[in-house]
Amino acid sequence: MRQGKIELSYEEYQSLEELPETLQELVNQSRKASFQAYSPYSRFRVGAAVLLSNGEIVKSNNQENCSYPEGLCAERIALFYAKSAFPKETIEAIAICGNPVEFELTHPISPCGACRQVMSEYEMLQKKPIMVVMCAVNGNILLIRGINQLLPFSFSPDDLNHQQ
Repeated sequence: MRQGKIELSYEEYQSLEELPETLQELVNQSRKASFQAYSPYSRFRVGAAVLLSNGEIVKSNNQENCSYPEGLCAERIALFYAKSAFPKETIEAIAICGNPVEFELTHPISPCGACRQVMSEYEMLQKKPIMVVMCAVNGNILLIRGINQLLPFSFSPDDLNHQQ
């Protein structure tokens, strides 16, 4: 038997002003996007903003459906649109903001497993880490420098290679 250990690295910021200016704008855009979410069932709004290598910021929010599995997370909407509209650009960072309707969230939210997997594949394809900024409308902010910090054992295109 062999044992392993995984360590997680992150940065915590107490206020928006502590972040670099580009990330401040990204967080602001994700917060604004959260207010436009369509979340009548969970009443948990999420906004996402993706910063591309050309400086473009793509915003989105979660979209629910009465047939529950048919909704989609803000992160995946933003990432899919970014790669569809700007296929040659790399994804520099994504900011994710939680904004519940019925209570104040006092801590940052992290992406779900499906969103982590999508981020992981884009990161592998571009061979460059994606910064993930996690926040709520107010409060502290967490920053990680690469999706492997959130999904260390991701499924990869190499796992589908039939020539092993």
